[in-house]
Amino acid sequence: MAYKITSACVSCGTCADACPAGAISQGDDQYVIDAGACLDCGSCSDACPTGAIVPEG
Repeated sequence: MAYKITSACVSCGTCADACPAGAISQGDDQYVIDAGACLDCGSCSDACPTGAIVPEG
């Protein structure tokens, strides 16, 4: 199960730096996760200062 970024995202970029798969990129209004590239490791969620990243589903 991939992770998703919620509306609590403040676009700080911490998650993109923490992602070992490079699955996170800047979207139109916040960062987004490519579910196909996500390794489900949780590194992004652990690094997020606002708790905006949660498991999908």
